[in-house]
Amino acid sequence: MTSEVQEFYKEKNILITGGTGFVGKVSIEKLLRTTEVKHIYTLIRSKKGQNVTERLSLWKKDTVFKQLLEEKPNALERVIAISGDCQLPDLGLSETDRKLLVDKVNIVIHGAATVRFNEPLHVALAINTRATRVVVQLAKQMSRLEAFVYVSTAYSNCVSSNIEERFYPEHLTSSVDEVLKLSEQLSDEFLDNLAPTLLGKYPNTYTYTKALAEQVVLREASDLPVCIVRPGMIIAANKEPASGWIDNLYGPISLIYGISYGVVRCTVLNLKAQAAVVPVDHTVNAILASAWQTAITHPNNSAPTVYNFTPSDNNLLLFKDFVNMAFSHGFNYPLTKMIWYPMLQTTTFPWLFNLMAFFYHTLPGYIMDVGLRLQNRKPRLMKIYRKLHENMTLFEYFATKAWTFETDNTKRLWKCMTAKDQQLFNFDMEHLDWNDYFHRALLGMRQYLCNEPPTAKSIALGLKALKR
Repeated sequence: MTSEVQEFYKEKNILITGGTGFVGKVSIEKLLRTTEVKHIYTLIRSKKGQNVTERLSLWKKDTVFKQLLEEKPNALERVIAISGDCQLPDLGLSETDRKLLVDKVNIVIHGAATVRFNEPLHVALAINTRATRVVVQLAKQMSRLEAFVYVSTAYSNCVSSNIEERFYPEHLTSSVDEVLKLSEQLSDEFLDNLAPTLLGKYPNTYTYTKALAEQVVLREASDLPVCIVRPGMIIAANKEPASGWIDNLYGPISLIYGISYGVVRCTVLNLKAQAAVVPVDHTVNAILASAWQTAITHPNNSAPTVYNFTPSDNNLLLFKDFVNMAFSHGFNYPLTKMIWYPMLQTTTFPWLFNLMAFFYHTLPGYIMDVGLRLQNRKPRLMKIYRKLHENMTLFEYFATKAWTFETDNTKRLWKCMTAKDQQLFNFDMEHLDWNDYFHRALLGMRQYLCNEPPTAKSIALGLKALKR
């Protein structure tokens, strides 16, 4: 017996932008494994000499699809690669592909974005904002459209300390129309030089262009069955597609990764602030459920429903808890190739961090690089630390400030689902066992990012290295 959400997706054609990304691949895997979708169209751009068909064929070897292909060997045949690039005008779509999408698509999940905090403004605007407008305009031509989900971020309005499930146009220095018009009229270099003025209080081009994209949805998509999902910092999977699965070093996972190798020994971090982290599988389930709810309840010409997806008020995770659990589980299965013993000193003062970093990072790194040179080996630590300190500076804003998030709409979405749907599309953050989750996430990081097998022998070698 199928569930209501499964029945909704049966025989549907879905367009997913950002399908090659972290959330995109998990979304595609989940749909193919648990529903009977007809086709999933996903935008893929040519890259490193590979065309879109060749890039799609590589998915057969991707660990994210391992369980799916064991259960359904031909599942990826339902995925159709569409040649496109969100940085190009009109997404770089051919007329044939555009007509195909307009005629066939029932559900749009727009998640494509550049998540680099230091992306030049002209690039971030093209990918995060202008592409959103193009996708909205494309959706308006889809006669069979039933739901449109825009995947934003919980930090799209980070200039407010309390973030409600509403829009915040008052924080923008100029309207989205004016900014996009400027991007068409000015050179890339001139536009990038205007970034400090345009961003206003926003800390980087990522959050700013995501806020602009929300304004696109509010202004131009209200006549569509549309909603916005704002996830927090998305990290390793809880259980799906595999326990602890992850394929990137974004956000707090990069901190744990560096600590595990003994390379990161100090950082700027407010231990009393909420760590608004969410597992990728819970995030995907919330996105898929929001599309179902939007299709059956959204009235025309009304403001899009906003779903903030962050830890529940009744089950918050502070950065102090985040660090403690990371160490607690990390010491149970340490890495075999750690450089120094894992430790972490934190401060909320950037000037103090610079002092600590000299003694904990720069000086030891310099000494080790000298030793490598004396052995006729390539020095590496100083290069790592330069990049590391650059990334820490970019993350400093989010590591030192505290936010609260309203999640009433997300809670209502959860409550309106049947027990079977809650089981199949679980995004319940109130009852997530954080301790159990970190056990899974740390083992996953060790396996999928550090390429160390989850075997007793490998863990024993790690414990031996830790003791040494």
